[in-house]
Amino acid sequence: MNPAQSYQQAVSGLIAAGQRIWQQGWCPATSSNFSRRLDADRCAITVSGRDKGSLQPDDIMQVDLSGQALDGKKPSAETLLHTQLYRRDPEIGAVLHTHSVKATLVSMVAPDTVELSGLELLKAFAGNTSHQVPMQIPVFDNTQDIAALAAEVESWMQQHGTGHAYLIRGHGLYTWGRDLPESLRHLEALEFLLDYYWHARLAVRPS
Repeated sequence: MNPAQSYQQAVSGLIAAGQRIWQQGWCPATSSNFSRRLDADRCAITVSGRDKGSLQPDDIMQVDLSGQALDGKKPSAETLLHTQLYRRDPEIGAVLHTHSVKATLVSMVAPDTVELSGLELLKAFAGNTSHQVPMQIPVFDNTQDIAALAAEVESWMQQHGTGHAYLIRGHGLYTWGRDLPESLRHLEALEFLLDYYWHARLAVRPS
């Protein structure tokens, strides 16, 4: 496949993903950002400040894996959180960042790690073949210093592995996969699991 075809496929896929995620209410206003790897050195990513439910081809741009724009457009402020993942694991082909109410709520009450186990939907994640496989979702404090946050995420992953997702406190959720369909599957599973976590926490709260 030539580079132009690869980029056009990425644009079409990101537009479709934005519409699907917007319909679920997980990317309100101009929040969230989505990306897809193009090759070993570049990714396509949503332009800063665009409504993700009505993305157009001009709302997607190319950046290198240091986060620098390759076509003169303005990338999301959080581009470095995408490129950190692409640099870390060449198998990661897409990254989705969303701002659902439930992910934000959980991020504000959870400790440093959300622990999930024994739930059938854990099998939705690549590599998991049993609901008994526990899952850890780290929670990082929010900051406007995205380079520092990306470095913190990388440090955590060096110690604990890449995993499938993380939360930013008071902000939202990041997840990824080998391609956009896998990333969307992970996102939908995470929304269910975070909803479960929230309601389970309420169920055990003293009356």
